[in-house]
Amino acid sequence: MPQPISLFQFAKGLLASAGFLSGAIAQAESGASAAPDRLASVVVEAIQPVVEKYQVPGMALALTIDGEPHFFTFGETALDGGAPVTEHTLFEVGSVSKTFTATLAAYAEVKGALDFHKPVSAYLPPLRGSAMDRVSVLNLATHTAGHFPLQLPEDIESDTQLLGYYRNWQPQYTPGTKRTYSNPGIGLLGFVAARSLNQPFAQVIEKEIFRGLGLSDTFIRVPKSKVDDYAVGHNSKHEPVRVNIRLLSEEAYGVRSSAADLTRYLAAQMQLVKVDGDLQKALAKTRTGYFETDYYVQDMVWEQYTLPVSHSGLLAGNSREMISGDREVSAIGPLAPQDNVLINKTGSTGGFSAYLAFIPQQRFGFVLLANKYFPNDERVDVLYKILETLLPEVTTSSSTED
Repeated sequence: MPQPISLFQFAKGLLASAGFLSGAIAQAESGASAAPDRLASVVVEAIQPVVEKYQVPGMALALTIDGEPHFFTFGETALDGGAPVTEHTLFEVGSVSKTFTATLAAYAEVKGALDFHKPVSAYLPPLRGSAMDRVSVLNLATHTAGHFPLQLPEDIESDTQLLGYYRNWQPQYTPGTKRTYSNPGIGLLGFVAARSLNQPFAQVIEKEIFRGLGLSDTFIRVPKSKVDDYAVGHNSKHEPVRVNIRLLSEEAYGVRSSAADLTRYLAAQMQLVKVDGDLQKALAKTRTGYFETDYYVQDMVWEQYTLPVSHSGLLAGNSREMISGDREVSAIGPLAPQDNVLINKTGSTGGFSAYLAFIPQQRFGFVLLANKYFPNDERVDVLYKILETLLPEVTTSSSTED
């Protein structure tokens, strides 16, 4: 059992690790960028309660303030014999992976290989004549297919069994009327996107999306040269764990990445760095809104909140209920990508926690990675505390919340 981390020890280590990624993103010369020591103090205050409560072995947190990235790291990559966490340490990002899968699908559409309005069966002939004749590719990307379970059944171990599962599946509601978060839905999206580009999923997403975005620390399969940078996850008993990759895991939650790369990813979303024109179009497509929930607009995987955003609304939108239940939605749009919004996505595996958020108009980005699982509401608290201090205009006060 690890020993509690004192506030003094934690703050001292975090302040020492605070730094900049110079040259990656255009530096802001106005007074809008906060001083490094102040930012570190804000970060310490926000994450210290989580670190102490859950005994997180290591964490990397990145903030993009007015387009300028700042990195804060603490702890180690493993409880036993780990190395210090850096902005290049690899973490499992869980369902943040789904945003990359959506980007691949959008890229396939930009290239003319995929049409989001066509049924899934148009791209998988064995599924013709099944319920997949009525489920569009867009339904997969927006969790509105008709109620897939959260996880793919464990006894499915081959593509033949997989196609049989989808052929026999029956929706519980009319596609496009409710939202049900699911790994089989996004997994099938990745499967279809890769098939449309005639390449294996891991190969095409690493080549066209990860490398196309200039990400050097992001992988489906961690190469030998990067194994030492791959943090060890820890479960609630502080035991070492890593994700179990099985069928469709790569598409739904199989990405490993670093704070440096995910900061660049958000920078590309906000057009702070240049990427290939087709890839930039694909990123924009993922931020197009299609359905409205009680708390946010559902983009392609990304979740989009109107500003100012309330603490309670952000908590509710990222709650267990939104993950585990069917939610009524209203079709809107398509709504073109918005700048004056907060866009976010959480991700988890058995031993890791991740949370990404960004506000394009403010040129603000937030990346939280930890090698210990802790609940989404704690991650939301960290983000909201930081926003209340650095960008209070995008938040609501507790007195005005519903």
